[in-house]
Amino acid sequence: MPVTGIAAGNASDTSDWQPLRLLTLYRVVLAGLLTVLYFGLHDSNPFNIQLPGLFRSTLLTYLLFSLAAGFSTRAHWPGYEVQALLQVLADIGAIALLMHASGGVGSAMSILLVVAVVFGALLLPGRLAYLFAAVATLTMLFETGLASLSPEQADASHITRAGLMGAVLFMAAALAHILVIRARDSAALAQQRGVDLANLEQLNRRVVQQLESGLLVLDPDNYVRLANDTARNLLGMHSSTAQRLDRLAPELAGQFRQWQADHRWSDRPVAVKLMGSSVIPRFSELTTSQGTGALILLDDSARLARHTQQLKLASLGRLTASIAHEIRNPLGAISHAAQLLDESDQLNAGDRRLAEIIGNHTRRVNTIIENVLQLSRRSASQPQRLDLGEWLQAFREEFTQSEAIQPQQLQLDMTQESLQVQVDPGHLHQVLTNLCENALRHSADTGAPITLLVRRNETGTVWLDVIDQGRGIDADTADQMFEPFYTTATSGTGLGLYIARELCDINQARLSYHPVDEGGSCFRIQFGQAAA
Repeated sequence: MPVTGIAAGNASDTSDWQPLRLLTLYRVVLAGLLTVLYFGLHDSNPFNIQLPGLFRSTLLTYLLFSLAAGFSTRAHWPGYEVQALLQVLADIGAIALLMHASGGVGSAMSILLVVAVVFGALLLPGRLAYLFAAVATLTMLFETGLASLSPEQADASHITRAGLMGAVLFMAAALAHILVIRARDSAALAQQRGVDLANLEQLNRRVVQQLESGLLVLDPDNYVRLANDTARNLLGMHSSTAQRLDRLAPELAGQFRQWQADHRWSDRPVAVKLMGSSVIPRFSELTTSQGTGALILLDDSARLARHTQQLKLASLGRLTASIAHEIRNPLGAISHAAQLLDESDQLNAGDRRLAEIIGNHTRRVNTIIENVLQLSRRSASQPQRLDLGEWLQAFREEFTQSEAIQPQQLQLDMTQESLQVQVDPGHLHQVLTNLCENALRHSADTGAPITLLVRRNETGTVWLDVIDQGRGIDADTADQMFEPFYTTATSGTGLGLYIARELCDINQARLSYHPVDEGGSCFRIQFGQAAA
């Protein structure tokens, strides 16, 4: 990002004209003050005027020029460089005439040349600063030489004084030039620091908003001054105005007061408004210019529990995969021996029954091993945008054919014909097959149909319910049925629902169980990404 100098030559921004406007204001005040003093104190001759006609005409012309320059500067016409150059040269010329009319280089007006040169160096830094000093010096020397032609004003000391004044003018121009360079560097550094601070603030804001934990910042009066999106969702905050913590979350405020009394106090889960879940708070002091506030981090206890469970299951999965590989070889030998034994002609009916039992159970163990190995080598999600209605129609036809059931036993209920979801179709097929097989098995006694219910709420979230009219699931089983190897069936492996939930998780979906009031079960797949 280019940095604009204090008086950039091609400046077009309003702030870049500020130094020139200050010069015009100074000129108007100076010319007006000189005019008032001249006409108000005319009899006392405060400026030691020796040429009254020249002084008066120059002063009035200078005042009119000051007013015209003020309007020209406000109109930004002509350009900045042209106006600055002409105005500074006009200042030097006018002041030189006023000096000549009031005693030459020894006049008090000579100090105004230094001011004009300094303004010129500030407005147009660089070589032009020394140009103004040179023009002022030459003008002053010319005035001194012209004055020396008069016998009444001939004085060699005036030439010396003019030379010293010229040195002062060059020194003032050099000093102003150095100050401009340093001011420009400081402005560039300040602007870069401002950009860095703005970028850092944006980064901090983004980091805060992306935190998985909820974050609250409290002022000394316990008002919530900052809350990220996670905290707003957890606490059900809808207003953007500052709220007191005790009104927003009374139980959390109670724990906060206990922590203030004793920092060694142990945090406990706090019930919040989000679907009856709870959060675990962490408190820390935050010192500000207004006093000592607090920083509160809120962790969703359900998310922490899922994360902990995932770590445990990951370790368990690696262990069981190793065991499964070791079991597979002897299991294959047992299965092969049972097949050879079953093919023998010398077995009686009882022995054949025993061989059949061995074969059935080896196949069941092999199924468990296949499921365990599937967990360890589960493929990554490859999500696609699916038209859920068309996909479910195709799935319904395939499932009814593979299970040899009538089409009316698997019904599809959709309020909208076209609903788009982002999901891996292979994973969705595996999950839905498992859920429909379970629903078909549990509703076999009643003969009631299975319903695939698809809806979308006002926030755009799409969900798919698999509903059966079977006997339902008791509360104890509902709490444990998504855990691995938990089953109530004598022939089940206990991994079907666990694998289904895992596949939903890696597709940013959520699989949950909802009891049906009229009897039966409902498994809901809530998709994480959807579009109309």
